[in-house]
Parts: sequence; C-alpha cells; structure tokens
Amino acid sequence: MENHSHSSNSIEHKRHSLAHLLAAAVLEIYPDTKNTIGPAIDNGFYYDFEFSNPISDKDLKEIEKKMKKLWNTWSTFSEKEVSADEAKDLFKNNSYKIELIEEISAKGEKITLYTSGNFTDLCRGGHVENMKDINMDAFELSRVAGAYWRGDEKNKMLTRIYGLAYDTPEELAAYKHQQEEAKKRDHRKLGKELHLFTISELIGAGLPLMQPKGMIIRKAIEDYLWELHTDKGYSRVWTPHIAKEALYETSGHAAKFGDELFRVQGKEEKFIMKPMNCPHHMQIFADNQFSYRDMPVRYFEPATVYRDEKSGQLGGLTRVRAITQDDGHLFCRSTQISDEVKTIIKIIKTFYTTMKMMDGYWVRLSLRGDDKTKYLGSDEVWDLAEKALSDVCESEKLPYKPAKDEAAFYGPKLDFMFKDAIGREWQLATIQCDFNLPERFDLFFINDKGEKERPVVIHRAISGSLERFMGVMIEHFAGAFPTWLSPVQVKVVPIGERQHEYARKVFEMIKKEGFRVEVDDSNESFGKKIRSSKVEKIPYTLVVGDKEIEANMVTLESRDAGNLGQISIPELIEKLKAEINNR
Repeated sequence: MENHSHSSNSIEHKRHSLAHLLAAAVLEIYPDTKNTIGPAIDNGFYYDFEFSNPISDKDLKEIEKKMKKLWNTWSTFSEKEVSADEAKDLFKNNSYKIELIEEISAKGEKITLYTSGNFTDLCRGGHVENMKDINMDAFELSRVAGAYWRGDEKNKMLTRIYGLAYDTPEELAAYKHQQEEAKKRDHRKLGKELHLFTISELIGAGLPLMQPKGMIIRKAIEDYLWELHTDKGYSRVWTPHIAKEALYETSGHAAKFGDELFRVQGKEEKFIMKPMNCPHHMQIFADNQFSYRDMPVRYFEPATVYRDEKSGQLGGLTRVRAITQDDGHLFCRSTQISDEVKTIIKIIKTFYTTMKMMDGYWVRLSLRGDDKTKYLGSDEVWDLAEKALSDVCESEKLPYKPAKDEAAFYGPKLDFMFKDAIGREWQLATIQCDFNLPERFDLFFINDKGEKERPVVIHRAISGSLERFMGVMIEHFAGAFPTWLSPVQVKVVPIGERQHEYARKVFEMIKKEGFRVEVDDSNESFGKKIRSSKVEKIPYTLVVGDKEIEANMVTLESRDAGNLGQISIPELIEKLKAEINNR
C-alpha cells in the first residue's frame, strides 16, 4: 500500500471516504444488501449494491441522513493486511467480494481491509486521516442508476448510488449551477425547439438529419473553415464513402477498428464504409510523382466517416455514427513539420477566437513512453517530430502539458482542450504526426539527392467533427448564435396589418443584400410576434409601425443589446455587413 499521507485530505480521498460512509449507511438501513465497489469519480463518488428490493431517488434523503449520523461516530480509517482465507471468511455471504479477493490473490497483491466506525471494507486505500476533515454540507447523494457488475452486460444488473462531493459548499453549489445551466442548454432540447436537426427512428440512432436551419449553421462553419485554409496552400479533394477491405488491411484500420467497421457486401466484392479519410488521401498522393520541390502537399476534405458505436452511447450530435471530420492531411519532409504545425496553430487560434472559446484553453502534447516496441517509426524521426512539436508549443507560447505515453502508435500529437461558456471542457482540434501510413502505403517523393524519401504525414482537424462541434456550439451559445451563424439573422415585425406592405418592402431590400431575413405578417398579436422572435433567438428584430413608415426607418431591437432606436435601411445594411464580415 503506497503511503497517501502527504495528500490524505485530497478531494479524491474525501470522495472515497464518503463512498465507505455511503456503504455503511446502506447496510444499516438495508441489512440484506450486498455491497460491491465504490470509487471516487471526478465530481464525487458512487457505490454499487445488490438490493433485495429496488430503491429509487426518493430513498436517498434517508440514506443521506443515516450517513450524517454515522459520520459523528467515525474518526479515522484503520488498515489491516489479511490472508485471502481471512478475507473470504469475512465476506462469505458476498459473492462479489469473493470474486475480487480471488483476483487480488491471483495477482499476488496484498489484501487490505479498512475499518471506520463499525464498518469494514475490502479496499486498496486512499482515505482522509480524519472524517471531521470532510465538510458534510459539501456533499449530497444525487441519483440512483443501474450498472452491470464489472461494466459487463452479461453480468447481473446492480444499483449504483451516485454522490456529489467537493471541498466546500460553495464548490458544490457552483457545480450544481453548472449542471442546471447545462440542462437549459442541452443541444438535443434546443435542436428540437429551434428546428436544427432531427433524429429519426426509421433512419437510426446516431444518424442525425440536418434541418434547413441546422444546415445553414453547418455550412457557415464549413465555409469559414475552408476560408481559413484557402491562402495556406491547401487543395480540396473528394473521396468516396466506401472502399475495398484491402485498403483498411493495408492501413491497419481493419485491425484497429475491428467491430466498429460497417461492412458492405457488393455483388462481387466486400467493401467497408470508411472509418477514416486518411487511407484515401494516401492513394491520391501515391498517384503523383512528387519531388522535394513540391513538398509540402496539403489536402483538405470535410468528409463523412462511419463508425458503429454502441447504440447506448449515442446522443444528439455529440456521439454519432456518421461523423463529418473537417479533415486535412499534409505530406511534408521531417524538417518542415515545425512550419506546418505553426500554420495550423494559427488557424486553430483564429477559429476558436471567433467562437469565443480561447479562455482557459490548454494543449496536451502526447509523447511516446519508454516502451519503444509499442510505436512505429525510427527513433530518429520520433525525436525530430517530438522536438518539432514541443518547440512549436514553446515558440507559440501555448499553455501545454506534456503527456508521456499518450502518443498514438503512429506518432506524437497535440490535442486542444477548449472550455465552453459554462466551463465544460471539450477536446476539439488535433494535430498528429504520422510515420505509419507513409510506411504502409510505401509513399515517397524524390529528394534533392535524387533518392526516394518518405514523407511525414500530418493529420489535422480544426473543429474535430462537424456534428459534435455543432452540438458543442449550440450549448456554448445556448442557441443564441452570433449573427454570422444565425439561421435567421433579421426578422421584420409589422405592428399591424396597415404596415404589411412597408414591412415586405424592407424585407425585400435586406434579402437582396444576401442576409437571412424573415417577415412575420401572421395575424398574431404584436406582443406574440415579438415573443416568438425572442424564443427563436433571432439577433435583430425590426419593428415597423406608422412612425417608422413616416420616417422611412425601422426600430432596431437587438437580442443582445436591447432597443437601439430608429435606423435607416442603408445604415442597417452597413451595420450587418460589418458585423458579419468581422464575425
């Protein structure tokens, strides 16, 4: 047992100690329950039980009360090392603990018991030194869920009780507030309300359909991404959605993706729906005779790939089976890695500054571990690529953290972590060096000595996947998109029927300039029309009444800044153009 005392009041230890307290409370109230395991997790803890009668969220208050009562009688955790037989004797009525004991002793590890109050559990350790160090107002039991024993659906379904735990009541309240906010912003809820996308039972889970309004947002993001690449030497390419199995056997994806691949049986041959675009791009490169003067070669394709994710993990746009990557592959010399990566980082910074997500972002620099056998490519190329990435992190002043043993088997990478408006972290952009595919597909160019040289491939995605990124954006902006992304940018609202004609004229003038505009000439009351414009989160509403007609103006209501007073149509058009061009 390593010694945890230096950090025995860490939040992990508090959470894990509370898991013990939860198990003790449950066993006092429901004595015929079997307790299994209870780890700390990133917002608290959980413990899995086999109850003889089901319990529900309604029972949590009582369990919590019992925990607080027991807490008064607990002080420290005492540790005791025991033999497998002693441990089995203690847990003779609990088949789950017996299974764990057998596994621990088969590995030749020590078996330890921890006791506090009248409760003893099989445990590896990691507790607080004194239960009084836990603030009992900084935790609460949150919910009951089903969980298979050992996470395996062949096993019995157990009852999992989740608890939230923080150092202080303020941190707990902040976390709960964030969760409330997250519920309001849930992209599945907003996607439905704002008519952005549809999930159809007939089409299947994880295969979202873009509604016209969702497609406007998606296309605007895609166009912006391409705009950021046009002057950086990228060429657009296109590749089909299926390929022969042999392609993925050569690339190694067949082995790596295994049961996530969708297989398609043709009349004569077997095909695979592409899980990745890279092997296709390798074939485009291979069909050219490049020299060192042509390098780097850069391909860009926002292409959809398919992976058969488990249906239980699919949800809205953030976990899907049809994933559109804004994919780019660059073929370069190892000495060019650094310059290429700098350019990609500039694009990433510009893109996420526009999306207002640069606050508190950080980058994980994934390097290879000590066991060199796990990785492809020579030491020399690895050293070069790792040095290039870490030098770029330094020279671009990126807030980076090196992560040893996190590299892909085919090369080191940079993963960008961004926070959304309510502080949740998302891994979005990525830059990866690859020595594997050029090797597997025998790619080369002719170098300055007239010899064949292997290129390095750099994979890069700026938004990650368009579907997931849209899901994140809907939640980040809570559906109130900036003007350039909004499906409807302007709504013209006449006060009554008298103003319909003028409202239509205003609508035509704005539409002619290429803005996305609607006019609300329904026979609803004026108040109702204004409300519906708010519900749709439209950036600008133009109110048209008699005064406006007389002055040949409109009254400008901004979603974000309130009433901006009267404005002429030409002035409005200039304002909108400037706002959209500057994003």
